[in-house]
Amino acid sequence: MKNPENSDSIISFLKENGFSKSQLERVVKTNPHLFSASLEKTIKPKIKIFQDLGFSANDIVEIISNAPTFLHRSADNRVTPSLSVLKSLFGSSLEVAKVLKRSGWFLMNHLEKTMVPNIEIFKSLGVGMEQIIKHIYNFPRFLLYIPNDMKKIVKKVDEMGTCRSSKMFIHVVRVVSSMKDENWELKLKHFSNLGFLEDDIFKMFKKAPLMFSVSQRKLKNVKEFLLATGKYDISCIVSHPMPFLCSLEKKIKPRMQVLGILEIRNLIGKWPSLSTITCNVK
Repeated sequence: MKNPENSDSIISFLKENGFSKSQLERVVKTNPHLFSASLEKTIKPKIKIFQDLGFSANDIVEIISNAPTFLHRSADNRVTPSLSVLKSLFGSSLEVAKVLKRSGWFLMNHLEKTMVPNIEIFKSLGVGMEQIIKHIYNFPRFLLYIPNDMKKIVKKVDEMGTCRSSKMFIHVVRVVSSMKDENWELKLKHFSNLGFLEDDIFKMFKKAPLMFSVSQRKLKNVKEFLLATGKYDISCIVSHPMPFLCSLEKKIKPRMQVLGILEIRNLIGKWPSLSTITCNVK
């Protein structure tokens, strides 16, 4: 801190606006340069923007604590436009605050040049806004790709044969976007080593893209357990890959044990499909 008086003024101001000791420590650790910034020109104007838009004091504190670096961004060229985009999507300051508390990346990017064009890309592909909004909330950085890069990812997914009208389309795009080429090839190798043909791997991936985030050990254990029952073969797993996303010990094994008991008592003639076994019971 080059100017102790300036640093003290900033700390006092933040305390007055509801920052706790632990939150101040987090800000110092994350962005020590903040305390050499201008209180009047850099910090106060950004906080006022949030106040004017109706954000609560607690939400403002939490947003800044989680991502204080955005305070160095231009109020007119970055912060205000980004908040405007988010509010147009989520409708209220309360909902925008929920998103920003999950990720401050939205205030660090030109949303008009990244997220807005990417939303239009997915809308043009038939993806509904409800799905898009869920992805913005659950996977904040997904729609912040350069639009041309997003188009390349979509093209790659198209080449895999994924149907654009499928509800899984945006999920497939997201998973592909999150993986480097070498990681993608490694996952393909893992499934190949488990006895799956390339076409079958792509069929499963399009139905359950998150299976590519599952460890090789779990994939192997689930596959071997299902085959060991004698009730399911590789083709059953290809048609219904969701077991790879379920807990083997907490979900699959207990349900299989129940089916075994029902079969012994002649209460069932045929075991249900894997999709039925892995569905959530309400």
